[in-house]
Amino acid sequence: MKSRLDRRGFLKLLPLLSLVPLLKGEHRAAAVTRNRSPGREGAPNVCIILFDALSARHLSLHGYRRETTPNLARFAERATVYHSHYAGGNFTVPGVASLLTGTYPWTTRAFHHAGLVVESYERRNMFRLFGDVYYRIAYPQNVWTNLMLHQFRGDIDVYIEPGRFSLADGTFYKLLSGDTDIAFRSLDDLLLRGASFPGSLFISLVNDVRMLGCEQVRLEEYADLYPRGVPRLRDIFFLFEHVIDGIIGLLKCVRRPFLAYFHLFPPHESYYPPHYPYSPRREFIGMFDDGWTPATKGVHPLSRSLSAESLNRQRVEYDEYVAYVDAEFGRLYDFMSESGLLDDSYVLITSDHGQLFERGVHGHDTPLMYEPVIHIPLLISKPGQRQRKDVRVPTSCVDVLPTLLHLTGQPVPDWCEGEMLPGLAGEAGDGDNDARSVFSVEAKANPEQSPLVKGTVVLIKGQYKLIHYFGYPEYESTYELYDLWSDPEELEDLYLSRRAVAADMQGELEGKLREVNQPYIS
Repeated sequence: MKSRLDRRGFLKLLPLLSLVPLLKGEHRAAAVTRNRSPGREGAPNVCIILFDALSARHLSLHGYRRETTPNLARFAERATVYHSHYAGGNFTVPGVASLLTGTYPWTTRAFHHAGLVVESYERRNMFRLFGDVYYRIAYPQNVWTNLMLHQFRGDIDVYIEPGRFSLADGTFYKLLSGDTDIAFRSLDDLLLRGASFPGSLFISLVNDVRMLGCEQVRLEEYADLYPRGVPRLRDIFFLFEHVIDGIIGLLKCVRRPFLAYFHLFPPHESYYPPHYPYSPRREFIGMFDDGWTPATKGVHPLSRSLSAESLNRQRVEYDEYVAYVDAEFGRLYDFMSESGLLDDSYVLITSDHGQLFERGVHGHDTPLMYEPVIHIPLLISKPGQRQRKDVRVPTSCVDVLPTLLHLTGQPVPDWCEGEMLPGLAGEAGDGDNDARSVFSVEAKANPEQSPLVKGTVVLIKGQYKLIHYFGYPEYESTYELYDLWSDPEELEDLYLSRRAVAADMQGELEGKLREVNQPYIS
């Protein structure tokens, strides 16, 4: 027993040891900005913590019936909580691009699975805009975020690769080092040109053979702690505890003021082809075996027609994983509170998109844009904040960049499409703007430099939500309208019964599509 405890104790040190070269400045991205100006003394730090695929609709913080997020609730007591916050799209690329540029996917054109922002937006990113004052850190644990952030590498001082906290070194990352962005794009172009999903997924067909032995070892070593397997992203095996330990170690000694963007992969499902389990520690498995069955929703014409029984089982497993992630966040929150980090920092908790367990769909790779997949959390703790504040008007992830620039005393560029988030600054944005229009976009079937002719676009305005499907042969030019105040589960389509509301919102949405398509019409 003693040797086993010692081994685990040693493994807990690995994340901290792996950060030594970063803290010494031995990193390619750091060399790019070695002669940058020193930070402004007294400027607040900015720390963004993004949990991938974290749906606001599954958080007890937002009224979900299962107690999934007691530690986020603790953090909320000293934060501004946004109850109607929306992602730029329903998967990682549009969600992250919108957050980091303050613009919608139809502007950055980052709406494919392995998509990048257009060249004109490579220099219009959060890291560059904070560069004159802040020491900039990025950890994109999601490989698609890593792909996009390679475009911004010259604007980042410390860049932590996705496999930094891996239990087993990823061969793909080791061989290709800092050129994974080129490698993924090349595989996409070579193997699946024009297809609807990324060609780089074919790397798993070869790599999984190599990983079989390693996977078996890891499963045996940690089978008692992780009955569904150690969390995995491609050939990266990781323990979320190690990731949190590494972030704490980095925050203890990073230069200030800093801008840190931590894109954490959980609670996104693990990659164990052909299965994609949610992989919490043992003590979280079974905690929600409560027999609850959510409201029945019909199978959508654009769905995968999964059974309600299958979706409910996956929902329970996802909720267990969310609870595990929340518990580990609790350790990070305790560190931030005890170390005083919350007294001199803006700390943001958010996500890139949510997760769907209804209407025949599991996941987020879908044309559907219902609330569980685009309604995401946003909690912002101001330096020294001690009381909770709740904001219920619709807001968007494109609002985060202009808000942070404003709060840290920096100019907001005129190309940002977001607005100042309400509830944070006395002179700007504290009013409730029910007339504000918020959009979310799914357009991965469209060529990058062409008009949007197939996809799903959502317009949220006050209590109403309009969903527009276009370009689908079996569901062409279809609209759905919901009153989110009286029908948060989106059970009753009001498009035909509330014609005045529907007509006004439809006119606005169609006008916006004509506007964003105009530059691409020859």
